[in-house]
Amino acid sequence: MSEFRAGFVTFIGRPNVGKSTLTNALVGEKIVITSSKPQTTRRAVRGIVHRESGQLVIVDTPGVHRPRTLLGQRLNDVVEETLAEVDVVGFCVPANEELGPGDRFIYEWADKAKSAKKVALVTKVETTSKAKVAEQLLAVSELGDWDAIIPVSAVDKINLDTLVEELIALMPVSEALYPDDMVTEERYTQRVEELIREAALEGVHDELPHSIAVQVDDILEHDDGVREIFASVIVERDSQKGIVIGKGASRLKMVRQHATRQIQAISPGRVKLTLHVKVAKDWQRDPKQLGKLGF
Repeated sequence: MSEFRAGFVTFIGRPNVGKSTLTNALVGEKIVITSSKPQTTRRAVRGIVHRESGQLVIVDTPGVHRPRTLLGQRLNDVVEETLAEVDVVGFCVPANEELGPGDRFIYEWADKAKSAKKVALVTKVETTSKAKVAEQLLAVSELGDWDAIIPVSAVDKINLDTLVEELIALMPVSEALYPDDMVTEERYTQRVEELIREAALEGVHDELPHSIAVQVDDILEHDDGVREIFASVIVERDSQKGIVIGKGASRLKMVRQHATRQIQAISPGRVKLTLHVKVAKDWQRDPKQLGKLGF
């Protein structure tokens, strides 16, 4: 019997290369929100994968980008801090897009983690032909020295077990770092805030996603088992408030319904959700506001 191994891995890549979807697929539960909007992930979220041979702690981080705001800089800081602490870095590139300057820029970031082992992951292989996947694997192999190069699909569950086995093999010999029934360090309120934000991101135009934050204001536990949640959706300008609410509050109602279904899945009893939309002017650029929102 081989020795038990445990350690930390982070997936790094451009926004929307499938890091969060892959994290959820490996953990087997939705612990990180996903969206087609860039920079959906805003903090390091730990997901835990349990196997007989070892334990993986996946640190899901924001996508690396060239920051335009204080929030953007702090998101990059989260990535840099994570890279300094993990045992393995998984560099992700999608199978259906050619390698570009952005990927090379991020590879240089990954290379900063001098003590970490490096694995290249070609993601979203379900979206293109085997020939294109092979071309991408070759292109990635020429970027640098890798401990492994693996094509994966989180959606179609291609090579996920292989990926877990390879990552565990690269981890140090160690006792388990977390109890075997734990899948994330995230508190319930944090998960609720993220699920509301995910619902609010759907269908909004390009600039608005960066301006949306969510804060749980209160949670009441009622005698009949109903958990009543009061939360604020925070935007930067009055015009954005109107967009989030929608005509006759129609859009906010859709956000509430979608978020309630997702929150129900991680809650013991029935959930009742009340949402308010608030304006915090230019919060992405305001250190005090960022602090209040946990950034």
